[in-house]
Amino acid sequence: MKQKYLFLIASIILTTILTTNFAFANGKFKSGDKNTIHLFEDLPYKFDALEPYIDAQTMNLHYSKHHKGYYTKFLAAIEKYGLEQTPIETILSDIEKYDDGVKNNGGGYYNHSLYWKNLSPSGGKPSKELLKEIETTFGSLDNFKSEFTKAAKTQFGSGWAWLVINSDNKLEIGNTPNQDNPLMPNSDISGIPLIALDVWEHAYYLNYQNKRGDYIDAFWKVINWNEINKRYKTSKK
Repeated sequence: MKQKYLFLIASIILTTILTTNFAFANGKFKSGDKNTIHLFEDLPYKFDALEPYIDAQTMNLHYSKHHKGYYTKFLAAIEKYGLEQTPIETILSDIEKYDDGVKNNGGGYYNHSLYWKNLSPSGGKPSKELLKEIETTFGSLDNFKSEFTKAAKTQFGSGWAWLVINSDNKLEIGNTPNQDNPLMPNSDISGIPLIALDVWEHAYYLNYQNKRGDYIDAFWKVINWNEINKRYKTSKK
């Protein structure tokens, strides 16, 4: 129980710091609802910025329809619980208290918010500190990519692949079905998320059809290591 709340506090601090920096960097958020702390953020790049790896049409539909749909339904789902001012991490960590509308849409909203930030046309490379821990845990950066790719490819049906800082303060790879995530109790993997990769078909089907593996391979061409480095550094404080 103590570890659970330490993780929750760390995740809230991490998200608050990074979201605040993101807000100032991009000027404003798309959310116009002043009665909630839950925000629908602008993309940090144009829809076509990740081509040819992720096409503009997929990005537009994914962000403007799928993600926005989860966000809108999440706001409606939390209204009856009075959670408009409750951090999303707190809601997800106590998700068993709420109905499936909160779980599915809250997960979809939170997961996609991380996913967009994990992508960039110029994402840099792992920091020395993160690379050292990757090499210690997985043997090499290539081995890490192979294990993460395997987790993404072997997620049956719709879901997500994750890299987290687990309860032992170590890196761990895993996957979750649907819109579940590592902050939820009884998740298949638990910890502070560093990387979230969407493997729902809507994330890749227009360009890659049923070739999920090709989409996952393309992910490594547009991964935003600069963002992941920030999340890793903050999680270690």
